[in-house]
Amino acid sequence: MSLKHYFYMDMSKLESKGFAFRIRKRSVRMVSKQEEIVKQLTEKQLLFHLYMTQLLLMILALIIGFILFDSWGEFTQLWDLKDVKIITWGASFAFFVIIIDLFIMKFVPKHLYDDGGINEKMFRRLPYGHILIVTMIISVTEEILFRGVLQVHSGIWIASLIFALAHIRYLRKWLLLITVVVLSFMLGVMFEVTNNIIITIFAHFLIDLFFASKIRFDYLQSRRGEKYE
Repeated sequence: MSLKHYFYMDMSKLESKGFAFRIRKRSVRMVSKQEEIVKQLTEKQLLFHLYMTQLLLMILALIIGFILFDSWGEFTQLWDLKDVKIITWGASFAFFVIIIDLFIMKFVPKHLYDDGGINEKMFRRLPYGHILIVTMIISVTEEILFRGVLQVHSGIWIASLIFALAHIRYLRKWLLLITVVVLSFMLGVMFEVTNNIIITIFAHFLIDLFFASKIRFDYLQSRRGEKYE
């Protein structure tokens, strides 16, 4: 191999590294910009944006699903409300994830799993009934798109990757990013095994409901503590 060839190889490697660096720099800028925008939003505005995001995701799921599925019946085969594994598998999976997350929150420094206070800002003043509705909408929308449409036609890895990228604010928090990717992959595996999207919806719903309610509960407890001081 000639010296000239080695030179071209080294240059191509440098160009690849430079391209990767530019991509990473742009991603960091996007995340920083999103964080700044979110900080300026009120709680009501943040909730409104959440609803709009879920609406757009559902529309996207319906459009992609309409293109990829041969018939409505092919899609409805993924739904089985009578399956007992909805409770046994779904609830057990949610319980396992909740325990692991509580363990992380207990023993890992907060800055590693803190999402910038977005979830706290959104759920701390929200009534429990409203939390129930919001978490149900999120779980149904995201599972239909990422499991029911994308995973069925693109595979578990691509669906998990897109799921992680959809949570762009976690890109600078490596622990949050890893947990989101792992959670998405585990939900994907459960969907592959059961072929029932209701199970993953139920598990996703229980996880979100628990932690959103915990934010609300902790906030109320802190307010009571301030009142008695």
